[in-house]
Amino acid sequence: MKVTADMTIGELIRLDENIVPILMRAGMHCIGCPSAQGESLAEAAMVHGIDGNMLIAQINDFLENK
Repeated sequence: MKVTADMTIGELIRLDENIVPILMRAGMHCIGCPSAQGESLAEAAMVHGIDGNMLIAQINDFLENK
């Protein structure tokens, strides 16, 4: 399964809990926050000033190589 910008943080965590460290390293430290669960990856990246496309690529690379 490929991760996309419109997937929510909650969906990502349910997909694979090992995505959490990737998000944390990128600066998303509010993973457990209730609002983060419904926020899209694109929205979270924008709020945190992170390059969303780079983050998506990192997560997809992780999922492909695990």
